[in-house]
Parts: sequence; C-alpha cells; structure tokens
Amino acid sequence: MTPHRKELPVTANPVLESLYQHAVADYWNAERNPVNLRLGEVDGFYHHHYGIGDVDWSVLEGPAETKEKRIVTELHRLEMVQAETLVARLGPLRSEDRVMDAGSGRGGSSFLANLRYGCHVEGVSISESQVAFANEQARRRGVADKVRFHFRNMLDTGFETGSFQATWNNESTMYVELALLFAEHARLLRRGGRYVCITGCYNDAYGLPSRAISQINAHYICDIHSRSTYFREMVANRLVPISVLDLTAATIPYWELRAKTHLATGIEQSFLDAYKNGSFQYLLIAADRV
Repeated sequence: MTPHRKELPVTANPVLESLYQHAVADYWNAERNPVNLRLGEVDGFYHHHYGIGDVDWSVLEGPAETKEKRIVTELHRLEMVQAETLVARLGPLRSEDRVMDAGSGRGGSSFLANLRYGCHVEGVSISESQVAFANEQARRRGVADKVRFHFRNMLDTGFETGSFQATWNNESTMYVELALLFAEHARLLRRGGRYVCITGCYNDAYGLPSRAISQINAHYICDIHSRSTYFREMVANRLVPISVLDLTAATIPYWELRAKTHLATGIEQSFLDAYKNGSFQYLLIAADRV
C-alpha cells in the first residue's frame, strides 16, 4: 500500500468510496432524531422522509397532557401517506418478485412494500447502525426471510444484473451523483422493470439554487439536484419516465405543522421558504427500464 493511501481512511472500507461518503455514513450512524424515532414508535414503521396530505389541525388543540402524542401520531400518518404513495407505484408485483430499496434507512418503505405485495425486499444503506436496526425490525416482524438489509453502497450494490423487478429511492438521491445512481438502477432492473423516486429538487425555472436550498444542503450535508438533471440522467440510462407527480403543494402542510411542534429541528422555515418561493419542488417520478 502506498503512503498516500495510508493517509486516506476511505481505503479501509470498500463500501465507502470517498471522504464524503464517510461523512454521510457518520451522520446517519449517529442520527437519533426524535422526529424520526418517536414517529416510528407509533406503529413500528420507521421512516426518514417527510409527509404529504391535509393536516388535522385539531391535534394542536385539546388536553395539554395528550398534545405531544396527538402531534406525533399525525406527523407519522402524513409520512405513511408519502411512503404508501411511492410503494403503490412499484407494481404490479408478485410475491416471488424481488425489489430493492436504495438508501433504506431504518426500513419503513421496505416493510410497506413487503406488506403490500408479499415480495422479497433487499434494502441497502451505507449506515451500519441503520442496517442493524432494520434487520432487527425484520426479525421482530417475522419477515427476515423476505426482507433483508445490507451494508452496501447504492452506487455499486453487488447484486446480480437484471435481478430486480422494481427499485426505488425515497429521499436519498441527493447524496449521490445521479448519473452513477441511475446507471446502477438500470443495471439491476429487468427490462420492463420499474424505478420510482420521491425527491426534493431545485426548480430550473427559478435559476440557481436559492438561499433556502443552500441551507437545506448544509443541514443534511447533501447536494440537492436540479429537476432537469433527474430527467436527463434517467433517459441517458434507459429509465423512461411514465409518471410525474408534483407533490409540492401536498407536502407544505406537513412542514407547517412540524414547524409548530416540539419536534421542529430548525430547518422547517427553509423548506417552507423554498417551496413557497418556487425554487424547490417535491416530485414523485416513476420510470420504466427499457
């Protein structure tokens, strides 16, 4: 090994290929945010994404002693609607089909996909702590034979070419280069297979990323891509969009509620500013592998 390589910790782990990926892994390995963990405790579906749908504002009223529980339950309901919206667009799937959750977090979307279709799910994440958490959840749910989580890089999963009928990213594309990501999804999918993502992207019509988007990037150590980059790189990698849903208006109520609660993290106003000034969009994109 050369002296230069000895100075770089990235060479010690084949899954993490850059210093940036080490930083992202460290962030998520250490993450214990109540807005994720408390919501997951409602019914055992732990997510790392946001919510959509109309808010029941009555949760802010009523007895003080149950207010916190009402808020947690409502925020979780909204994030479940988001995950179910994505999962519903993966099909039709059969119980023998194999699907992949890229950037699987603590496993919420993977378990929903298995519950809906009975399919085999492989989740991949560069966070070892989240992989361990999700596999323990699979064991507790009694589905460890069909839902498995792996410490792998979504850009180079090591799975067999053409071995999946559907794959997805749920708010994880902003951590990677899209050209590399979509090349890997295209490799993994069978011809006619389905790729779905829900993501925040900056609006090309607005111009360069707004200040609010820069604040979001800094908060999550990510790099939000432009809307046009998604479509350009998908098509370049034989992923042809068949459905695009603009969920921007549907997610604003979630952020308005979260901003008023004990679970606010300080980034809520940046999201609201970016969505409302038109610089940021929240999209679902479904594409077929051709």
